[in-house]
Amino acid sequence: MQPRPLGRSGLSTPPLAMGGNAFGWTADEKASFAVLDAFIDAGFSLIDTADVYSKWVPGNVGGESETIIGKWLKRSGKRAKALIATKVGGELPAGSQGLSARHVKAAVDASLKRLGTDYIDLYQSHYSDGAVAYEETLRAYADLIKDGKVRAIGVSNHSAEQIEHSLKVSRAYDLPRYETLQPLYNLYDRAEFEQTYAPLCREHGIGVISFYALASGFLSGKYRNEADVKASKRQRSNMKYLTPRGFRILDALDAVAGRTGAKPAQIAIAWLIAQPDVTAPIASATSAQQVDELAAAVRLRLDPASLMQLNEASAYEVEPS
Repeated sequence: MQPRPLGRSGLSTPPLAMGGNAFGWTADEKASFAVLDAFIDAGFSLIDTADVYSKWVPGNVGGESETIIGKWLKRSGKRAKALIATKVGGELPAGSQGLSARHVKAAVDASLKRLGTDYIDLYQSHYSDGAVAYEETLRAYADLIKDGKVRAIGVSNHSAEQIEHSLKVSRAYDLPRYETLQPLYNLYDRAEFEQTYAPLCREHGIGVISFYALASGFLSGKYRNEADVKASKRQRSNMKYLTPRGFRILDALDAVAGRTGAKPAQIAIAWLIAQPDVTAPIASATSAQQVDELAAAVRLRLDPASLMQLNEASAYEVEPS
């Protein structure tokens, strides 16, 4: 697998990232260890998590995913093979959140402790913070990079205007810049990224680590009607995909699956990897078998006819500017 650059950071990754949101949620410690072993042993490296994962689970407080990854790193001895990406800014207990220098520096030490490592490869601003100047956050990141605690920085859940402004501040004050972006992007959710973020990333050489590669599971083909959706834990997030366009996309995935023998989910991921602006889509797994299926998706090369069929089925109306 040819590695792809994470912006201009000097770091690179094979074209798939493992999402750590399942660790401590739908995957317990044993299952998470099996997933991580299978992922690294398959030749991948980028593991993405956040300090707030998985706070939404009853009884959790945040940090569970990082803790599991840290235990796995210690047990496996595979730190040198892994690129660890985590995030800061989400709300943790006691109202601790945001991108102030004070919070960022405290949060990185807490993440490093949970991860059981001396450095984080990619440290990402999880959410924007309108109460803190960009310069303050970026200077904090500069200190962390100087101290060897962080190698590169990235951003998620920021508007294109906010990212553009942060880049100007980085240039003006000779501070580290965001090298990666985590946007929502998949066969269904195309418009915002392609029209707003992709041009920005191309212009500035920003790596793209897209999330929701399967549109909350819709692109796996598991949800074909309202009954399927209502039987799922993801009822609210999947109902919106039951549209004529959504069904056209599923039909196209089925057609390509019939020609290739691959599963719809694998085809959806292969489509993402084929997009020139994508560095590595994020996908989650709860078993080693699922990791094997993801690896097969990376190896899948869609022919021009299949890519065209998927592009046409998922085409969207461009709103006038």
